[in-house]
Amino acid sequence: MAWLFLAGAILSEVGGTLSLRMVSTGRRAWLAGVLVGYLVAFSLLLLALADGMALGVAYGIWAASGVALTAVLSRFLFSEPLTWVMGLGIVLIVGGVLLIETGAAH
Repeated sequence: MAWLFLAGAILSEVGGTLSLRMVSTGRRAWLAGVLVGYLVAFSLLLLALADGMALGVAYGIWAASGVALTAVLSRFLFSEPLTWVMGLGIVLIVGGVLLIETGAAH
């Protein structure tokens, strides 16, 4: 169950961050999306931790996945750049997350 909570926390945080981008362009109505997104994200992260997930694993995966997913979605939603260097960074993030998970299992 902790993994489902973490997945929900990641998606909510990304939604809140993308809403923040909308607010920055003058669309104040998206402020509700920012507040709800972050509130839900932290609540679900709390539930993942309460369900026994280690803090280092949960926070590392949450933060890294959020960065990678936000970068990719920003490319499609806002036409922001996604260079090969950024793509390499995303690959390294995925590798780092896998190493964190593997290390936590030992």
